[in-house]
Amino acid sequence: MQALDLPPFEAKLTTSATNQPLIWDALRRKHVVLTPEEWVRQHVVHYLANHLGYPRGLLSLERGLRYNQRQKRSDLLALDPNGQPLLLVECKAPTVAITAEVAQQASVYNQTIGAPYLLITNGMVHYCWQVDFTTRSNQRLAEIPAFAEAIAR
Repeated sequence: MQALDLPPFEAKLTTSATNQPLIWDALRRKHVVLTPEEWVRQHVVHYLANHLGYPRGLLSLERGLRYNQRQKRSDLLALDPNGQPLLLVECKAPTVAITAEVAQQASVYNQTIGAPYLLITNGMVHYCWQVDFTTRSNQRLAEIPAFAEAIAR
């Protein structure tokens, strides 16, 4: 897998009976297929938990949501201590450019979820915004807020 612009972590890798690469997902407590997008997702989970203080118990992977009568899934959602959405994360494979269309997709998902922070990453490039639903505006942040900072706002 490609080296990402996120701190490395000790990934527990194995292979399935059909020779597919697998990675241990500590949140789902099982091995999952190691796709390029999953590689990014696992790095983000470890970064949020180990470097920014997000409690693992408040991180939710591939949570379902309904949008325009269709069932969709968010890549990663961090919740606040009350169980409310805090940070919505959209992960893409390292080879996928973070374009306006990708940002629009994440924004549309967040209209349903209502997280005050939105992060889009392909592991190499990261964009984070603070979202104000009252004024319908976004403020781009220089960095991803630590958990303590995010819940204090």
